[in-house]
Amino acid sequence: MKFILTQYINEAMGMAEFEKLEDGSYYRRIPVCLGVIAFGATLKKCEEELRSVLEDWILVGLKLKHHLPAIHNLDLNMEPQNDSLVTV
Repeated sequence: MKFILTQYINEAMGMAEFEKLEDGSYYRRIPVCLGVIAFGATLKKCEEELRSVLEDWILVGLKLKHHLPAIHNLDLNMEPQNDSLVTV
């Protein structure tokens, strides 16, 4: 798998739930990613904000070594495996 982070983000975004609020704005969240929520005046703006929040959440989680949920067999908690430069 070449672009695991991109695929993880796309899969997580596919799990997002949304709700239209009384004022006509939107609320979105990704239940499996605790704390990843966003609000927006339109569904598109809300989705853009959610993606940004998710990206930040992942980066902070990796930096602080938090356990991130595996999504569709994509596990960002695994130790990176570096190939030898000889194979490049």
